[in-house]
Amino acid sequence: MTNDEIMTKSEIPTTLRQLARASSFVLRASFVIRHSSFVIFFMIALSIHAEPEPSAKEILESVRMRQTQQQIDLQGQLRQNQIVVPFHLIQSGAIVRYIFSNPEEALQLQLGEDDSRLDELSRNGVEKVTPAQFDHKIRGTDVTYEDLSLKFLYWPDASVVGTENIRTRNCWKVQLRAPSRQSQYASILLWVDKASGALMRMEGYDASGRLAKRFEVVSAQKIDNRWFLKQMRIEQLQPGTNHVQSRTYLEIKK
Repeated sequence: MTNDEIMTKSEIPTTLRQLARASSFVLRASFVIRHSSFVIFFMIALSIHAEPEPSAKEILESVRMRQTQQQIDLQGQLRQNQIVVPFHLIQSGAIVRYIFSNPEEALQLQLGEDDSRLDELSRNGVEKVTPAQFDHKIRGTDVTYEDLSLKFLYWPDASVVGTENIRTRNCWKVQLRAPSRQSQYASILLWVDKASGALMRMEGYDASGRLAKRFEVVSAQKIDNRWFLKQMRIEQLQPGTNHVQSRTYLEIKK
């Protein structure tokens, strides 16, 4: 052996101690990494468990609650091509009134816990809008009495079918099925803003599953430090083709 190949007795213990310390450090580091990974995984699991996704029923309840918390006294209009229909919008909690002129007419919506009711108010008194009138158009536009009644918010057959962003807003996607054939829609898809509970989009489908009408919020506005609808687009589609037959805009002014 050469001198370079010979390890002195005094060097052997030092080298072994260094190896032992290095081995111990590796074992400790490995344990810490494994332990940290376990803790992170456990915390994520707890977080997921602590915040379960809401049911469709809970989402619809939050939408209805949001609708009944508003106090509104604003001017608006329905606009379709050359047709412009001004209206006065007044809401006090669960009572919403759309007041039209030329000729004078008022529609009053009452949002209850289990159902909604739409009435026509005139000099002759109060007349309830029946299911037979649901598909009647308001002042020649694509908006019907059923659309204003918000009956679909009470349909019991509802399920969450996913999430999707609508105009940068993270939304729950909820599917609803009509409880009877009294509705002009056999099913409806709703996109509900997770943060605010606002309705961002609605699609109505016929009995053959074809898209018939789409509502979508185009813009919002801030009034007295609160956000309100500014413009909503309503599209009447030719079933089975997705061809837009007509568009109506619901616009709210300060």
